[in-house]
Amino acid sequence: MARMIEELEDETGAVIKYKRHANGRGLVAPTARVAESAYIDATAYVEAEARVGLDAYVGAGSWIDRGVTVGDRTFIGANVHVGAGSVVGSGVRIGSNAKLGRDVMVGNGVRVDRDLRVAAGTVMELHGAAASRAALAAPSPATRVRLGMPVATVPGALPRNRR
Repeated sequence: MARMIEELEDETGAVIKYKRHANGRGLVAPTARVAESAYIDATAYVEAEARVGLDAYVGAGSWIDRGVTVGDRTFIGANVHVGAGSVVGSGVRIGSNAKLGRDVMVGNGVRVDRDLRVAAGTVMELHGAAASRAALAAPSPATRVRLGMPVATVPGALPRNRR
């Protein structure tokens, strides 16, 4: 039988007892709150004071840092880091290997591309289709455009070079 409590040492040497989430068996800090219907992969971590909403998905190797709020029906891909104090709305999709800095705000329904690095304090929100066409006319490294999808404006964010 697998253990339901795991003891891990933090950066200060203190031992923290993480519990395994029933759905996915990911590691959840004692003061974090994760909805029963959420899926936390066995290799993912949810840190202290974090909140994960209904039907949310946290992929393999992902790390939800201290004090983060993840909304309902949000998908977080593999190997994603959501920085301390960030707020991720409902219905958000964050692609694999994305890194969100501290105190990032991601609005409801926003799509964050894989491999994207988002600077601390960034606010991401949706814009309509008209904004998509305008962004195509004058693209910049701070704007992510997905045809047929709403635009997420990301000041200070630059995508990592793709192979």
